[in-house]
Amino acid sequence: MNHYLAKSKPEETIQEHTDNLLRNYDLLQKYYPEIPVNWHFLKLACLIHDLGKMNLYFQEKVSGGKRNKKEIPHNYLSVAFVPYKKLKEEGYTKEEIQVLFQAIARHHERKIGFTEDEWSLEMKKLEQEWQGFTYDKLGEYRAYRSHFPAKYYQVTAQIFEGKTDQSMEIFIHYVLLKGLLNRIDFAASADIDVEKPNDFLETAMAEQMTAFRAKNPDADWKPLQKYMQAHQDENVIVVAETGMGKTEAGLLWLGNHKGFFTLPLRTAINAIYSRLIDSETGIIKESQTDRVGLLHSETYGQYLTHESDFDMDIEDYYTKTRQMSLPITVCTLDQLFDFVFRYAGFEPKLATLSYSKVIIDEVQMYSPDLLAYLIVGLSYIQKVGGKFTILTATLPGIIPDLLAENDVIFTRAEEDFISDRIRHSIEVVHEPINSKFIQEFYEDNRILIICNTVRVAKELYKELVDMYDAAEVHLLHSQFIKRDRSAKEDAILADGHKDSKRPCIWVATQVVEASLDIDFDILFTELSDLNGLFQRMGRCYRNRKLDVATNVYVFDEECSGVEPRGFIDKQIHENSKMMLQSCHGPVSESEKLTMINQVYSTEALKGSHYYEEVTGMIQYVKSFDTYELDKNEVRKRFRNINSVAAIPKPIHAENKEEIAGHIEIIKTKGIERKAKMKARTMLSAYMLDVPGYIYEKGSAEFIKINDYEKVIIFDCDYDEGIGLTPKDKEKENLFF
Repeated sequence: MNHYLAKSKPEETIQEHTDNLLRNYDLLQKYYPEIPVNWHFLKLACLIHDLGKMNLYFQEKVSGGKRNKKEIPHNYLSVAFVPYKKLKEEGYTKEEIQVLFQAIARHHERKIGFTEDEWSLEMKKLEQEWQGFTYDKLGEYRAYRSHFPAKYYQVTAQIFEGKTDQSMEIFIHYVLLKGLLNRIDFAASADIDVEKPNDFLETAMAEQMTAFRAKNPDADWKPLQKYMQAHQDENVIVVAETGMGKTEAGLLWLGNHKGFFTLPLRTAINAIYSRLIDSETGIIKESQTDRVGLLHSETYGQYLTHESDFDMDIEDYYTKTRQMSLPITVCTLDQLFDFVFRYAGFEPKLATLSYSKVIIDEVQMYSPDLLAYLIVGLSYIQKVGGKFTILTATLPGIIPDLLAENDVIFTRAEEDFISDRIRHSIEVVHEPINSKFIQEFYEDNRILIICNTVRVAKELYKELVDMYDAAEVHLLHSQFIKRDRSAKEDAILADGHKDSKRPCIWVATQVVEASLDIDFDILFTELSDLNGLFQRMGRCYRNRKLDVATNVYVFDEECSGVEPRGFIDKQIHENSKMMLQSCHGPVSESEKLTMINQVYSTEALKGSHYYEEVTGMIQYVKSFDTYELDKNEVRKRFRNINSVAAIPKPIHAENKEEIAGHIEIIKTKGIERKAKMKARTMLSAYMLDVPGYIYEKGSAEFIKINDYEKVIIFDCDYDEGIGLTPKDKEKENLFF
């Protein structure tokens, strides 16, 4: 017998599947020969990893039979075919060969539910199948051995990172070998290429400059962009104000390499993705589905919205994106950096980052826990050979200090890329934010009001609606269902467009603080902290020179959302307030950075809750042993998930038939995946994330989809203009 199956749907023999792995191995080596993996071992791992599937229990199962309880997972049997003697002859040490054993034994993360005697018996049975098995690709590395010391496969013998340089070196070899074997295996199973080449970006950037020069012969890259292009081989941290071309600067730094572009907000990520792939005005005008991907929790829905923009096989595109096979991926931090917990199965991500470059934008937006994950993550990326850049409008001094403390090596640009122009003139108003003060400024202006909490934003919105027509006043915060929030985001982008002349008032929370390309005439804001204030100011006179006496009003009394009840660090809030006391009138970009340096230096932050939280979280992440947590647990910890996706009861009542129709499609067997994903996207449009502390105080009903999934109908008030109002209104103060 030589017809051993590796898979059943569609049917594929072990040899055919291995051939697919070898094809992907060749692609990976061709596109990224610099990866510091042992390529010889990686090829052997591809050849050997599934040979354990020859065992008869597996063959019975894959041929349509039931799983036999005596079946030992094939990954633990494939170690029988490691050419130990041949590798010893080639000069490899036992420790080095053990890395190959472990990568094969653990290419599936499965518990060991068998005894050593049972394992030995199955290994011996394999010999009979092996004698009839032919596969010319094995060549001189064809080998079989029925018994090895337990340290080669047992859970207790796993390869940990250890405390010494030598143990860390072995650990990294293991991570690269196992991670890349997984990547190649997943790609072969999905029938996609493990990597698509980045052989286009430098040409695309050059073509864009040619297009600029067709309109203006003197056009050239800006100083920031030239700096980034000249430092492609370094880890760099650069501060650059809005309008300096940070996106293009990041792409010039990336060059023809694999890269990940990370931002904190999905809205900003979607905007950059759309900008990159636009067939008319984008940087990447063709073959987009082989070149740029979008990775966050709503990727499939976003791809559906772009399905008609260019030729797209959405299933194939989604698979390539999820498997990180595309040269450029725009993503949220949580999609990439959860490897810091080193859960069982984390290796493919870190192995991919060993030959990737990571662009981190808006670093000041990250919460203390995400900042801690970023610091630890960058230290690992550096260890495996990857590179990073932080491109940011403001840089809290604590960030470079923490990177240095964690042995991360980087180049800090000698100068900040800021202009001499003045865009903002500040007046600090020593009273709580209020509608009466704002009222006299409306006239023909486009006004943006940013509050620290949903509660205050709603109060102001209601007061302003009473003063003006509701059509002129709008509210945006996190507590709208996705359908309504998406419509509001489109509307604020239109009203906030630099060419818009329509007078309007937008009341919002910090959801508009960063990355939204909006340009209002006047900003009224509660003081949160100095960093947040300057981010908010970036939504007003975004690219205009100051031509009015005052365009930013900061209310610094009785600000909502401040500790102990709120989420804003009290010490940072007080230090920011103190700093602003001497700030009145025009303020330059360099003055803003000076103030940031004073408020967010490590010395100024020590003792604050923020500082304790960041440094404590770094130690917390490091305290876990490798493989201590499983992936599901990490997902909860990493995203600090304390919210529940639910449909507000009034929304369910209004859309009962449509919601029931989507649920029925999801439940029905035999319907193609794309139709189900469409139904899920449509269903999610009625949902919002209800914070856990609100959900726990309320009540809910459930609609069952299957044994593992249900739709939650949350009992609350909901209004298209106001959003969600919890029954327990006291808790609103914690929203933003």
